[in-house]
Amino acid sequence: MQQKSRRSNFILIGTMLFGMFFGAGNLIFPIYMGQQAGSIFMPALLGFFMTAIGLPFMGVLAIGLLGTGGVRRLADRVHPWFGTAFSVALYLTIGPLFAIPRTATVPFTVGIEPLISSEQMPLFLGIFSLVFFALVCRFSLKPARIIDVIGKRLTPAFLAFLSILILASVLKPMGAFQAPQGSYVTEALVTGFKEGYNTMDALASLAFGIVIIQAMNGLGISEPAAVAKTTIKSGAFAMGLMMLIYALIAFMGASSVGTVTLLANGGQVFAAVARHYFGSFGAILLGLIIVFACLKTSIALVTSCGAFFHEMFPRLGYRFLVIFLSALSFSIANVGLNNIIAFAVPVLMLLYPLAIVLILLALLSPLFKHSRSVYLSAMTLTLCVSLIDGYSSLAKSVPAASVPLFESVSKFYADSLPLYHLGLGWILPALLGALIGLLLPFASTKGHSQVSH
Repeated sequence: MQQKSRRSNFILIGTMLFGMFFGAGNLIFPIYMGQQAGSIFMPALLGFFMTAIGLPFMGVLAIGLLGTGGVRRLADRVHPWFGTAFSVALYLTIGPLFAIPRTATVPFTVGIEPLISSEQMPLFLGIFSLVFFALVCRFSLKPARIIDVIGKRLTPAFLAFLSILILASVLKPMGAFQAPQGSYVTEALVTGFKEGYNTMDALASLAFGIVIIQAMNGLGISEPAAVAKTTIKSGAFAMGLMMLIYALIAFMGASSVGTVTLLANGGQVFAAVARHYFGSFGAILLGLIIVFACLKTSIALVTSCGAFFHEMFPRLGYRFLVIFLSALSFSIANVGLNNIIAFAVPVLMLLYPLAIVLILLALLSPLFKHSRSVYLSAMTLTLCVSLIDGYSSLAKSVPAASVPLFESVSKFYADSLPLYHLGLGWILPALLGALIGLLLPFASTKGHSQVSH
Protein backbone atom coordinates (compact mmCIF):
# COMPACT_ATOMS: atom_id res chain seq x y z
CA MET A 1 0.00 0.00 0.00
CA GLN A 2 2.83 2.37 0.91
CA GLN A 3 4.64 1.50 -2.33
CA LYS A 4 1.49 2.26 -4.32
CA SER A 5 1.15 5.56 -2.46
CA ARG A 6 4.72 6.49 -3.30
CA ARG A 7 4.16 5.59 -6.95
CA SER A 8 0.99 7.66 -7.12
CA ASN A 9 2.85 10.57 -5.52
CA PHE A 10 5.58 10.77 -8.14
CA ILE A 11 3.04 10.30 -10.96
CA LEU A 12 0.88 13.08 -9.51
CA ILE A 13 3.87 15.40 -9.08
CA GLY A 14 5.16 14.40 -12.53
CA THR A 15 1.78 15.22 -14.07
CA MET A 16 1.76 18.56 -12.26
CA LEU A 17 5.32 19.21 -13.44
CA PHE A 18 4.40 18.39 -17.04
CA GLY A 19 1.41 20.70 -16.78
CA MET A 20 3.51 23.53 -15.41
CA PHE A 21 6.03 23.25 -18.23
CA PHE A 22 3.90 22.40 -21.22
CA GLY A 23 2.29 25.64 -22.27
CA ALA A 24 2.36 28.16 -25.06
CA GLY A 25 5.87 27.81 -26.45
CA ASN A 26 5.84 24.04 -26.08
CA LEU A 27 3.04 23.89 -28.64
CA ILE A 28 3.97 26.56 -31.15
CA PHE A 29 7.75 26.13 -31.44
CA PRO A 30 8.06 22.38 -32.23
CA ILE A 31 5.33 22.48 -34.88
CA TYR A 32 6.94 25.52 -36.53
CA MET A 33 10.34 23.81 -36.30
CA GLY A 34 8.83 20.77 -38.02
CA GLN A 35 7.61 22.97 -40.87
CA GLN A 36 10.98 24.65 -41.30
CA ALA A 37 13.10 21.50 -40.95
CA GLY A 38 10.91 19.38 -43.23
CA SER A 39 12.56 16.16 -44.33
CA ILE A 40 15.38 16.52 -41.79
CA PHE A 41 13.22 17.32 -38.78
CA MET A 42 14.71 14.43 -36.78
CA PRO A 43 18.18 16.06 -36.28
CA ALA A 44 16.44 19.33 -35.46
CA LEU A 45 14.23 17.51 -32.97
CA LEU A 46 17.30 15.95 -31.33
CA GLY A 47 18.82 19.41 -30.81
CA PHE A 48 15.48 20.65 -29.52
CA PHE A 49 15.38 17.79 -27.00
CA MET A 50 18.74 18.88 -25.59
CA THR A 51 17.54 22.34 -24.54
CA ALA A 52 13.78 21.77 -24.19
CA ILE A 53 14.00 18.41 -22.34
CA GLY A 54 17.53 17.77 -21.04
CA LEU A 55 18.19 21.19 -19.54
CA PRO A 56 14.83 21.55 -17.76
CA PHE A 57 15.26 18.09 -16.25
CA MET A 58 18.72 19.00 -14.97
CA GLY A 59 17.36 22.30 -13.64
CA VAL A 60 14.60 20.58 -11.68
CA LEU A 61 17.14 18.05 -10.39
CA ALA A 62 19.55 20.82 -9.32
CA ILE A 63 16.84 22.60 -7.30
CA GLY A 64 15.61 19.26 -5.92
CA LEU A 65 19.07 18.37 -4.69
CA LEU A 66 19.43 21.83 -3.18
CA GLY A 67 16.33 21.12 -1.11
CA THR A 68 15.30 24.65 -0.11
CA GLY A 69 15.79 28.25 -1.14
CA GLY A 70 15.20 27.94 -4.87
CA VAL A 71 17.14 29.61 -7.63
CA ARG A 72 18.24 32.62 -5.59
CA ARG A 73 20.07 30.41 -3.09
CA LEU A 74 21.65 28.49 -5.95
CA ALA A 75 22.80 31.66 -7.73
CA ASP A 76 24.17 33.01 -4.43
CA ARG A 77 26.95 30.44 -4.86
CA VAL A 78 28.39 32.81 -7.47
CA HIS A 79 27.93 35.94 -5.34
CA PRO A 80 24.98 37.36 -3.37
CA TRP A 81 24.71 40.30 -5.77
CA PHE A 82 24.64 37.94 -8.72
CA GLY A 83 22.08 35.76 -6.94
CA THR A 84 19.71 38.70 -6.58
CA ALA A 85 20.25 40.12 -10.08
CA PHE A 86 20.03 36.78 -11.88
CA SER A 87 16.98 35.52 -10.01
CA VAL A 88 15.09 38.81 -10.52
CA ALA A 89 15.95 38.83 -14.24
CA LEU A 90 14.90 35.18 -14.54
CA TYR A 91 11.54 35.66 -12.82
CA LEU A 92 10.77 38.79 -14.84
CA THR A 93 11.59 36.92 -18.06
CA ILE A 94 9.54 33.81 -17.37
CA GLY A 95 7.03 36.06 -15.65
CA PRO A 96 5.25 39.29 -16.56
CA LEU A 97 7.63 40.61 -19.24
CA PHE A 98 7.57 37.67 -21.67
CA ALA A 99 6.37 34.20 -20.75
CA ILE A 100 3.14 35.02 -18.90
CA PRO A 101 1.85 37.48 -21.56
CA ARG A 102 2.66 34.85 -24.21
CA THR A 103 0.29 32.39 -22.52
CA ALA A 104 -2.58 34.70 -23.49
CA THR A 105 -1.41 35.78 -26.94
CA VAL A 106 -0.85 32.22 -28.20
CA PRO A 107 -4.44 30.98 -27.70
CA PHE A 108 -5.71 34.25 -29.17
CA THR A 109 -3.45 33.97 -32.23
CA VAL A 110 -4.41 30.35 -32.80
CA GLY A 111 -8.10 30.26 -31.91
CA ILE A 112 -9.55 33.73 -32.49
CA GLU A 113 -7.31 35.73 -34.82
CA PRO A 114 -8.16 33.61 -37.93
CA LEU A 115 -11.88 34.34 -37.40
CA ILE A 116 -11.75 38.14 -37.22
CA SER A 117 -10.57 41.04 -39.35
CA SER A 118 -7.34 42.90 -38.65
CA GLU A 119 -9.32 45.98 -37.57
CA GLN A 120 -11.05 43.98 -34.82
CA MET A 121 -7.88 42.39 -33.44
CA PRO A 122 -6.93 44.98 -30.78
CA LEU A 123 -10.43 44.97 -29.29
CA PHE A 124 -10.82 41.19 -29.25
CA LEU A 125 -7.29 40.64 -27.94
CA GLY A 126 -8.04 43.06 -25.10
CA ILE A 127 -11.29 41.28 -24.18
CA PHE A 128 -9.80 37.79 -24.43
CA SER A 129 -6.66 38.61 -22.42
CA LEU A 130 -8.76 40.34 -19.74
CA VAL A 131 -10.92 37.24 -19.22
CA PHE A 132 -7.86 34.95 -19.41
CA PHE A 133 -5.87 36.79 -16.75
CA ALA A 134 -8.91 37.15 -14.53
CA LEU A 135 -9.09 33.33 -14.43
CA VAL A 136 -5.32 33.04 -13.91
CA CYS A 137 -5.48 35.51 -11.04
CA ARG A 138 -8.38 33.68 -9.39
CA PHE A 139 -6.64 30.29 -9.40
CA SER A 140 -3.22 31.71 -8.46
CA LEU A 141 -4.53 33.30 -5.28
CA LYS A 142 -4.60 29.84 -3.66
CA PRO A 143 -1.11 28.37 -4.27
CA ALA A 144 -1.72 25.43 -1.91
CA ARG A 145 -4.19 24.02 -4.42
CA ILE A 146 -1.85 24.14 -7.41
CA ILE A 147 -1.25 20.37 -7.43
CA ASP A 148 -5.01 19.77 -7.63
CA VAL A 149 -5.75 22.48 -10.19
CA ILE A 150 -2.87 21.65 -12.54
CA GLY A 151 -2.06 18.00 -11.79
CA LYS A 152 -5.57 16.58 -11.42
CA ARG A 153 -7.76 18.82 -13.57
CA LEU A 154 -6.22 21.02 -16.24
CA THR A 155 -3.44 18.69 -17.43
CA PRO A 156 -5.64 15.59 -18.01
CA ALA A 157 -8.18 17.75 -19.86
CA PHE A 158 -5.42 19.25 -22.02
CA LEU A 159 -3.97 15.83 -22.88
CA ALA A 160 -7.39 14.45 -23.77
CA PHE A 161 -8.11 17.21 -26.31
CA LEU A 162 -4.55 17.29 -27.72
CA SER A 163 -4.57 13.51 -28.31
CA ILE A 164 -7.52 13.90 -30.72
CA LEU A 165 -5.54 16.20 -33.02
CA ILE A 166 -2.31 14.20 -32.69
CA LEU A 167 -4.04 10.89 -33.51
CA ALA A 168 -5.61 12.43 -36.60
CA SER A 169 -2.23 13.66 -37.88
CA VAL A 170 -0.50 10.32 -37.21
CA LEU A 171 -3.22 8.07 -38.64
CA LYS A 172 -3.75 10.28 -41.69
CA PRO A 173 -0.67 12.45 -42.40
CA MET A 174 -1.26 15.58 -44.45
CA GLY A 175 1.51 14.86 -46.96
CA ALA A 176 5.15 14.14 -47.65
CA PHE A 177 7.96 16.02 -45.93
CA GLN A 178 9.22 19.06 -47.84
CA ALA A 179 12.76 20.44 -48.26
CA PRO A 180 14.23 22.19 -45.18
CA GLN A 181 14.26 25.97 -44.98
CA GLY A 182 16.80 28.57 -43.82
CA SER A 183 19.46 27.52 -41.34
CA TYR A 184 17.92 24.05 -41.07
CA VAL A 185 19.44 23.22 -44.47
CA THR A 186 23.01 23.09 -43.09
CA GLU A 187 22.65 23.39 -39.28
CA ALA A 188 19.52 21.43 -38.34
CA LEU A 189 20.86 20.10 -35.02
CA VAL A 190 22.21 23.44 -33.76
CA THR A 191 19.16 25.37 -34.99
CA GLY A 192 16.90 22.95 -33.13
CA PHE A 193 19.14 23.33 -30.07
CA LYS A 194 18.70 27.12 -30.11
CA GLU A 195 14.97 26.79 -30.89
CA GLY A 196 14.61 24.98 -27.58
CA TYR A 197 15.66 28.21 -25.84
CA ASN A 198 12.33 29.73 -26.89
CA THR A 199 10.33 27.39 -24.68
CA MET A 200 12.05 29.10 -21.70
CA ASP A 201 11.82 25.76 -19.87
CA ALA A 202 15.40 25.68 -18.58
CA LEU A 203 14.74 29.05 -16.97
CA ALA A 204 11.33 27.91 -15.75
CA SER A 205 12.85 24.78 -14.20
CA LEU A 206 14.88 26.96 -11.84
CA ALA A 207 11.80 29.01 -10.98
CA PHE A 208 9.42 26.05 -10.60
CA GLY A 209 11.76 24.13 -8.32
CA ILE A 210 10.54 25.79 -5.13
CA VAL A 211 6.87 25.13 -6.07
CA ILE A 212 7.67 21.46 -6.67
CA ILE A 213 9.40 21.15 -3.30
CA GLN A 214 6.43 22.79 -1.60
CA ALA A 215 4.09 20.33 -3.32
CA MET A 216 6.22 17.43 -2.07
CA ASN A 217 6.16 18.81 1.46
CA GLY A 218 2.38 18.95 1.21
CA LEU A 219 2.39 15.22 0.43
CA GLY A 220 4.63 14.50 3.40
CA ILE A 221 7.88 14.23 1.39
CA SER A 222 10.41 16.36 3.26
CA GLU A 223 13.57 14.31 3.87
CA PRO A 224 16.38 15.49 1.51
CA ALA A 225 16.99 11.98 0.14
CA ALA A 226 13.27 11.42 -0.46
CA VAL A 227 12.91 14.85 -2.11
CA ALA A 228 15.83 14.10 -4.45
CA LYS A 229 14.51 10.63 -5.31
CA THR A 230 10.98 11.88 -5.96
CA THR A 231 12.34 14.78 -8.02
CA ILE A 232 14.26 12.39 -10.27
CA LYS A 233 11.28 10.07 -10.78
CA SER A 234 8.75 12.86 -11.26
CA GLY A 235 11.07 14.76 -13.59
CA ALA A 236 11.78 11.67 -15.69
CA PHE A 237 8.03 10.97 -15.99
CA ALA A 238 7.23 14.56 -17.01
CA MET A 239 10.11 14.88 -19.48
CA GLY A 240 9.41 11.50 -21.07
CA LEU A 241 5.83 12.59 -21.73
CA MET A 242 7.02 15.91 -23.11
CA MET A 243 9.51 14.18 -25.41
CA LEU A 244 6.79 11.98 -26.90
CA ILE A 245 4.45 14.89 -27.52
CA TYR A 246 7.22 17.08 -28.97
CA ALA A 247 8.08 14.36 -31.49
CA LEU A 248 4.45 13.96 -32.57
CA ILE A 249 3.90 17.73 -32.87
CA ALA A 250 7.11 18.17 -34.91
CA PHE A 251 5.95 15.34 -37.19
CA MET A 252 2.64 17.15 -37.59
CA GLY A 253 4.44 20.31 -38.69
CA ALA A 254 6.85 18.51 -41.04
CA SER A 255 4.00 16.76 -42.84
CA SER A 256 1.82 19.88 -43.13
CA VAL A 257 3.73 22.09 -45.57
CA GLY A 258 2.33 20.61 -48.77
CA THR A 259 -1.22 21.16 -47.51
CA VAL A 260 -1.18 24.39 -45.48
CA THR A 261 2.05 25.97 -46.92
CA LEU A 262 4.79 27.63 -44.84
CA LEU A 263 3.32 30.01 -42.28
CA ALA A 264 4.68 32.84 -40.12
CA ASN A 265 4.55 31.18 -36.69
CA GLY A 266 3.55 28.00 -34.93
CA GLY A 267 0.23 29.40 -33.80
CA GLN A 268 -0.87 29.85 -37.40
CA VAL A 269 0.36 26.35 -38.28
CA PHE A 270 -1.70 24.78 -35.49
CA ALA A 271 -4.80 26.69 -36.59
CA ALA A 272 -4.37 25.59 -40.21
CA VAL A 273 -3.80 21.93 -39.25
CA ALA A 274 -6.89 21.86 -37.03
CA ARG A 275 -9.04 23.35 -39.81
CA HIS A 276 -7.66 20.78 -42.25
CA TYR A 277 -8.72 17.82 -40.12
CA PHE A 278 -11.88 19.04 -38.41
CA GLY A 279 -13.17 22.04 -40.36
CA SER A 280 -15.12 24.53 -38.25
CA PHE A 281 -15.02 22.15 -35.26
CA GLY A 282 -11.22 22.32 -35.50
CA ALA A 283 -11.25 25.89 -34.24
CA ILE A 284 -13.21 24.83 -31.15
CA LEU A 285 -10.96 21.82 -30.53
CA LEU A 286 -7.80 23.84 -30.93
CA GLY A 287 -9.19 26.59 -28.75
CA LEU A 288 -9.73 24.09 -25.94
CA ILE A 289 -6.23 22.61 -26.38
CA ILE A 290 -4.50 25.97 -26.35
CA VAL A 291 -6.54 27.52 -23.54
CA PHE A 292 -5.99 24.54 -21.22
CA ALA A 293 -2.27 24.42 -22.09
CA CYS A 294 -1.68 28.10 -21.53
CA LEU A 295 -3.98 28.51 -18.53
CA LYS A 296 -2.20 25.89 -16.43
CA THR A 297 1.26 27.21 -17.31
CA SER A 298 0.21 30.79 -16.63
CA ILE A 299 -1.11 29.81 -13.19
CA ALA A 300 2.20 28.08 -12.41
CA LEU A 301 4.21 31.10 -13.55
CA VAL A 302 2.13 33.65 -11.65
CA THR A 303 2.24 31.47 -8.53
CA SER A 304 6.02 31.04 -8.76
CA CYS A 305 6.68 34.74 -9.43
CA GLY A 306 4.31 35.81 -6.68
CA ALA A 307 6.00 33.51 -4.16
CA PHE A 308 9.47 34.69 -5.19
CA PHE A 309 8.78 38.42 -5.01
CA HIS A 310 6.85 38.01 -1.76
CA GLU A 311 9.89 36.27 -0.28
CA MET A 312 12.18 39.03 -1.58
CA PHE A 313 9.87 41.87 -0.52
CA PRO A 314 7.86 40.58 2.47
CA ARG A 315 5.97 43.87 2.84
CA LEU A 316 4.32 43.17 -0.52
CA GLY A 317 1.58 40.65 0.18
CA TYR A 318 1.29 37.56 -2.01
CA ARG A 319 -2.29 38.46 -2.93
CA PHE A 320 -1.28 41.98 -4.04
CA LEU A 321 1.60 40.56 -6.12
CA VAL A 322 -0.63 38.04 -7.90
CA ILE A 323 -3.09 40.79 -8.85
CA PHE A 324 -0.27 43.12 -9.94
CA LEU A 325 1.50 40.44 -12.01
CA SER A 326 -1.76 39.47 -13.70
CA ALA A 327 -2.52 43.11 -14.54
CA LEU A 328 0.98 43.79 -15.87
CA SER A 329 0.91 40.60 -17.96
CA PHE A 330 -2.47 41.65 -19.37
CA SER A 331 -1.01 44.99 -20.45
CA ILE A 332 2.05 43.48 -22.14
CA ALA A 333 0.01 40.71 -23.82
CA ASN A 334 -1.74 43.35 -25.90
CA VAL A 335 1.39 44.14 -27.94
CA GLY A 336 0.89 40.84 -29.84
CA LEU A 337 2.61 37.45 -30.11
CA ASN A 338 5.21 38.26 -32.78
CA ASN A 339 6.39 41.36 -30.89
CA ILE A 340 6.70 39.43 -27.62
CA ILE A 341 8.77 36.72 -29.33
CA ALA A 342 10.99 39.29 -31.08
CA PHE A 343 11.92 41.10 -27.86
CA ALA A 344 12.19 37.93 -25.80
CA VAL A 345 14.95 36.41 -27.95
CA PRO A 346 17.73 38.90 -26.96
CA VAL A 347 16.95 38.36 -23.27
CA LEU A 348 17.00 34.58 -23.75
CA MET A 349 20.36 34.73 -25.53
CA LEU A 350 21.70 36.60 -22.48
CA LEU A 351 20.16 34.45 -19.75
CA TYR A 352 20.15 30.96 -21.23
CA PRO A 353 23.94 30.36 -21.26
CA LEU A 354 24.09 31.61 -17.66
CA ALA A 355 21.28 29.25 -16.66
CA ILE A 356 22.88 26.29 -18.43
CA VAL A 357 26.27 26.83 -16.81
CA LEU A 358 24.70 27.42 -13.37
CA ILE A 359 22.70 24.18 -13.64
CA LEU A 360 25.75 22.17 -14.71
CA LEU A 361 27.88 23.66 -11.94
CA ALA A 362 25.19 22.84 -9.38
CA LEU A 363 25.06 19.20 -10.47
CA LEU A 364 28.87 18.89 -10.51
CA SER A 365 29.37 21.00 -7.38
CA PRO A 366 30.37 18.10 -5.04
CA LEU A 367 33.32 17.34 -7.34
CA PHE A 368 34.93 20.72 -6.63
CA LYS A 369 33.62 21.01 -3.03
CA HIS A 370 31.21 23.84 -3.90
CA SER A 371 34.13 26.25 -4.42
CA ARG A 372 32.84 29.77 -4.95
CA SER A 373 35.83 30.58 -7.13
CA VAL A 374 34.72 27.96 -9.68
CA TYR A 375 31.19 29.40 -9.78
CA LEU A 376 32.42 32.99 -9.97
CA SER A 377 35.04 32.57 -12.70
CA ALA A 378 32.92 30.24 -14.88
CA MET A 379 29.86 32.49 -14.70
CA THR A 380 31.87 35.68 -15.24
CA LEU A 381 33.43 34.45 -18.48
CA THR A 382 30.07 33.05 -19.62
CA LEU A 383 28.46 36.45 -18.99
CA CYS A 384 31.13 38.17 -21.09
CA VAL A 385 29.93 36.18 -24.10
CA SER A 386 26.19 35.90 -23.41
CA LEU A 387 25.95 39.67 -22.91
CA ILE A 388 27.23 40.22 -26.45
CA ASP A 389 24.97 37.42 -27.76
CA GLY A 390 21.97 39.22 -26.29
CA TYR A 391 23.14 42.55 -27.68
CA SER A 392 23.69 41.10 -31.19
CA SER A 393 20.21 39.61 -31.22
CA LEU A 394 18.71 42.93 -30.11
CA ALA A 395 20.68 44.88 -32.74
CA LYS A 396 19.27 42.62 -35.48
CA SER A 397 15.70 43.36 -34.38
CA VAL A 398 16.30 47.01 -33.50
CA PRO A 399 19.13 48.47 -35.65
CA ALA A 400 18.95 51.74 -33.70
CA ALA A 401 20.28 49.85 -30.66
CA SER A 402 23.63 49.22 -32.39
CA VAL A 403 26.71 50.27 -30.36
CA PRO A 404 30.12 50.46 -32.13
CA LEU A 405 32.04 49.12 -29.11
CA PHE A 406 29.79 46.07 -28.79
CA GLU A 407 29.98 45.52 -32.55
CA SER A 408 33.79 45.38 -32.27
CA VAL A 409 33.60 42.90 -29.40
CA SER A 410 31.14 40.77 -31.35
CA LYS A 411 33.49 40.72 -34.36
CA PHE A 412 36.40 39.76 -32.11
CA TYR A 413 34.40 36.88 -30.65
CA ALA A 414 33.34 35.75 -34.13
CA ASP A 415 36.99 35.64 -35.22
CA SER A 416 38.32 34.05 -32.03
CA LEU A 417 35.76 31.82 -30.30
CA PRO A 418 34.92 28.33 -31.56
CA LEU A 419 31.18 27.80 -32.18
CA TYR A 420 30.41 31.50 -31.78
CA HIS A 421 28.67 31.71 -35.16
CA LEU A 422 26.34 28.95 -33.93
CA GLY A 423 25.39 30.87 -30.79
CA LEU A 424 27.47 28.53 -28.62
CA GLY A 425 30.58 30.67 -28.19
CA TRP A 426 30.08 30.67 -24.40
CA ILE A 427 31.03 26.98 -24.05
CA LEU A 428 34.83 27.37 -24.17
CA PRO A 429 34.92 30.45 -21.87
CA ALA A 430 32.72 28.61 -19.35
CA LEU A 431 35.07 25.62 -19.33
CA LEU A 432 38.10 27.91 -19.10
CA GLY A 433 36.49 29.81 -16.23
CA ALA A 434 35.78 26.61 -14.31
CA LEU A 435 39.40 25.51 -14.78
CA ILE A 436 40.69 28.87 -13.55
CA GLY A 437 38.40 28.61 -10.54
CA LEU A 438 39.80 25.19 -9.69
CA LEU A 439 43.32 26.61 -9.68
CA LEU A 440 42.53 29.67 -7.60
CA PRO A 441 43.48 29.25 -3.93
CA PHE A 442 41.28 31.90 -2.31
CA ALA A 443 37.93 30.10 -1.84
CA SER A 444 37.64 30.07 1.94
CA THR A 445 36.24 27.27 4.05
CA LYS A 446 33.68 29.72 5.37
CA GLY A 447 32.55 30.44 1.85
CA HIS A 448 32.20 26.70 1.16
CA SER A 449 29.96 26.14 4.10
CA GLN A 450 27.79 29.06 3.16
CA VAL A 451 27.07 27.83 -0.34
CA SER A 452 26.83 24.14 0.24
CA HIS A 453 24.35 23.93 3.10
